Amino acid sequence: MNILLWHVHGSWTTAFVHGKHRYLVPVTPDRGPYGLGRARTYQWPDTVDEVSPEALAETDVDLVVLQRPEEIDLAERWLGRRIGRDLPAIFVEHNTPKEGNVPNSRHPLADRDDLLIAHVTHFNALFWDTGGTRTAVVEHGIVAPTATYTGELPRLAVVVNEPVRRWRVTGTDLLPLFAEIAPLDVFGMGVAGLPERLGLPADRLVVYDDLPQSRMQAEIARRRAYLHLCRWTSLGLSLIEAMAMAMPVVVLATTEAVAAVPPEAGVLDTRVETLTGAARRLIAEPGAAHRLGAKAREAAQARYGLDRFLADWDRLLEEEVCA
Repeated sequence: MNILLWHVHGSWTTAFVHGKHRYLVPVTPDRGPYGLGRARTYQWPDTVDEVSPEALAETDVDLVVLQRPEEIDLAERWLGRRIGRDLPAIFVEHNTPKEGNVPNSRHPLADRDDLLIAHVTHFNALFWDTGGTRTAVVEHGIVAPTATYTGELPRLAVVVNEPVRRWRVTGTDLLPLFAEIAPLDVFGMGVAGLPERLGLPADRLVVYDDLPQSRMQAEIARRRAYLHLCRWTSLGLSLIEAMAMAMPVVVLATTEAVAAVPPEAGVLDTRVETLTGAARRLIAEPGAAHRLGAKAREAAQARYGLDRFLADWDRLLEEEVCA
């Protein structure tokens, strides 16, 4: 198939475009949020082609994968076709509800008969009220990291985007408690300014802003353990990638993480004292860290392998196109 999709979430898109199709990614001169084009910090195959908005009307497209509600109007304008009527469409819901009375959150595409909403986690499907819109769940999959855990550095790794702005959502306020146990290395986009905001010196917190994925994973694998402190999120793929590298994980037991990390594969709890205790133990006991990490790798491979992910997506894509 020829599949049109926007480059929105780097890790998810990287896995998705490893399928057997041709992937058309809009690109604009400014490479803004609706025309980012091919990834520059992720490895994408040659089957991903950049296409300008002006060229889309003359481009053969079999299906549109949407990830933001405003992309519906954008796609119709650029393609000159009605989404969900002239052209089948799937909306991928990456996020949990953000505002209002969360258990009663209405999805912006609720009660539509012209598309399907594909949730990336069962937690998302549980919390969004989609009304009469058809839904499916295709759980995450990842491209297996090339890096392998060594844990040689007695430091704790964190991957988070915009930790200063998002603050309690990403558990940023909890980081100083772990910095008392071991130095922290925080990777991600928008991490500049975090040490100053938290008041932590350079010997307790170092930030690495927007590294290429392969380099970031190689660095993370050298740290003793991985911290996942998000209070409210869908499922951080960096957590799954750390597990796939055989890295021990210390995780706040909220959202989909409770299903992604079985007890033998990591330490999960809602009590911060339990998590700080686990981090202290892993820093002090490299052997225990390696044993826990081996189980984490088994769990990640069993549930979030790329082959399963692509097979699930192929079934859904074919059903929608045939329909």
